[in-house]
Amino acid sequence: MNKHLLSINDLTAADITQILDTAVQMHEVQHRDIKKLPTLRGRTVVNFFFEDSTRTRGSFELAEKWLSADSLNMAGKGSSLSKGESLRDTVMNLQAMGVDGFVIRHMSSGAQQQIASWVSGVVINAGDGTHEHPTQALLDAYTMRRELGDLDGRHVVICGDLRHSRVFRSNVLCLAKLGATVSVVAPPTLMPDGIRTWAERDGFTWSHDFDAEIPKADVVMMLRVQKERMSGGFFPTPREYIAGFGLTPRRLELMRDDALICHPGPMNRGLEISSDAADGARSVILDQVSGGVAVRMSVLYHLLAGEGETA
Repeated sequence: MNKHLLSINDLTAADITQILDTAVQMHEVQHRDIKKLPTLRGRTVVNFFFEDSTRTRGSFELAEKWLSADSLNMAGKGSSLSKGESLRDTVMNLQAMGVDGFVIRHMSSGAQQQIASWVSGVVINAGDGTHEHPTQALLDAYTMRRELGDLDGRHVVICGDLRHSRVFRSNVLCLAKLGATVSVVAPPTLMPDGIRTWAERDGFTWSHDFDAEIPKADVVMMLRVQKERMSGGFFPTPREYIAGFGLTPRRLELMRDDALICHPGPMNRGLEISSDAADGARSVILDQVSGGVAVRMSVLYHLLAGEGETA
């Protein structure tokens, strides 16, 4: 593996498999009475989140604690950035305190790549703008693999707000490395620019017809409509969006009986996904959350544990 995890492209297929295999062992810690491993004792990690987060921030914090690392939790609003200090000066001062790793979520695409060029510690991308969210893609693949086994030849349909989604971008890369077939679906206004060229390069297909794609799927992944990133009208009304692209009770009937439902969260219930879908027997949404801690433990272990350490 590379020193940092900034993009799924930092990982080979073998790296991804190794992370997911280690996560299986890490997942067992959640079922222990004492959830603690000594693996990262003496390491210090800063969780620096410039955007709101529940699942990603919480799971990284738990992962660090369960691996016995010392962690420092910070937000942009409570740091010297609000006094006018530059991002570079802020992270360099943290590094001067003896920090070994940085878990960073930032609203600007590419911010973590820039930070990685400044610091000597490990940098893990916990989401940068609309670019990537690599650990989310890893935990999605982990959840699918636990339910379906080998993902080679499996068909994953990703539907929703693709234009603003970093999860979509990382999942397309991760699933392709694992041999899965990926189809993406969105209204024209929520498709990324240049989708045709992008799809040809990365080997996925795209469509505006959700009903036609659902019956093919081993996994249907719904993505949140990111209203906070929208400055204009990307669809006429919520009712029309639901009719065309929501996972409604009617569309559940189009799915195969053994197909899975995923959502990276947070969910807009009643918009991109109905409660029938989110809470039904085929939903593995809470399994994604549970697996997220294990996968992030695995990532931290592989990037921060010293040579000779065992999981």
